[in-house]
Amino acid sequence: MGSKHIAQETFDEAVQENIAEFEMDPEEAVREAVQQFESQGVDLSNIIKAVRQPASENGQKQKHEVLQTLDSLGRCVADSDLTEMAEQLVIFTDQCKEQLAFRYLAGQNGAYPVVFSACQLASGDRNLMLKAFNTLSAILDGQPDLLDSAGQDLLLQTLREYKEDAEMTLAGIRCIRHACLKHEQNRQDFVKGGVLPLLTGAIVLHGDSADVVRTASSALRIMTFDDDIRVPFGHAHDHAKMIVLENDGLRVLIEAAKAFTDNCSVLSELCATLSRLSVRNEFCQEIVDLGGLNFMVSLLADSIDHPDVVKQVLSAIRAIAGNDDVKDAIVTAGGTDLIVLAISHHLANPQKQACMLIRNLVSRSRDYSQPILEMGAEDLITEARATHKDCDDVAKAALRDLGCKVELRELWTGQKGSLAQ
Repeated sequence: MGSKHIAQETFDEAVQENIAEFEMDPEEAVREAVQQFESQGVDLSNIIKAVRQPASENGQKQKHEVLQTLDSLGRCVADSDLTEMAEQLVIFTDQCKEQLAFRYLAGQNGAYPVVFSACQLASGDRNLMLKAFNTLSAILDGQPDLLDSAGQDLLLQTLREYKEDAEMTLAGIRCIRHACLKHEQNRQDFVKGGVLPLLTGAIVLHGDSADVVRTASSALRIMTFDDDIRVPFGHAHDHAKMIVLENDGLRVLIEAAKAFTDNCSVLSELCATLSRLSVRNEFCQEIVDLGGLNFMVSLLADSIDHPDVVKQVLSAIRAIAGNDDVKDAIVTAGGTDLIVLAISHHLANPQKQACMLIRNLVSRSRDYSQPILEMGAEDLITEARATHKDCDDVAKAALRDLGCKVELRELWTGQKGSLAQ
């Protein structure tokens, strides 16, 4: 059963009731309302947990600050007051970025049409457009349903017209990224509208901009997601194939990575996207042929102390290890030594990725099991199991695949414990 939800108005009335009837101070009234609703199983993630100003002298209810700003922005748009609109866009953007509850309340009160109109009104004024698109990105974050077909067309048109402008490109891609996360229909609409070559083109054209490369790579990866629970079957696999076959996506990402060897966040994102694109045997082999494997192995050695990079590199290598020929290339490139080294260096998520990669390497062939065990993998994986319970299942499976007969040993341990009792 899903969580219960309430309207902002309901929460605000409960707070005011606590103040008026139980003489609580504002902070106590809010805490009591939160405790009351959460005890009833209500999800308050979209609720502003603050005291709304009391009604004015004429009895009119006051609005939360974000809605007051939205009203001001709406008046500027209606009056075509571009100077004041620029100021209100910045204020409204900051408020929406502060927390989901603010932008959710704004979205429920007509923020999208106002912001979309501001984007249209700003047309031709590059700096004002940048502010308007940053606001659109903020309001779409976590609310992809707000975007309509007119908004999709505007974003695609802007990316085409301002493709040479790194800042405008970044603002537009951020909007698309937010609009496509957990929204299959938006993904399909954007792909049909030609967003994939715009994203790969942005990476090539602005290959010196870490923000553009990272955000465009993230947007490409999101196009391969199947995360919309409302849709039984998505086009994730088809989109991955289109990125690789029609837009040379693997080459674009691998070449982009070479320019950011000292930027962990960009490298992590690029490796994460490569792993999402390794959906066919020939794609795995192409990554090797393009020098991607050697680059990732070298990156793994150089970044062994950076867990985020290690995690994503291991994930990417694990993805391409689904190709049996690539397994040989991984071992030849020294990958197995680095996998075991990664396990010894990190007691968090990278260990889990390393265990899954080991499973891929030894599946359908035990040729690499003994060399991996001789590096001390069994003791390290056993330590990973003891240290992190969420790593237990995959670590146990890795030990089993290496031929360690985990289940028999655990059964005997369990029997000895029972006998002792």
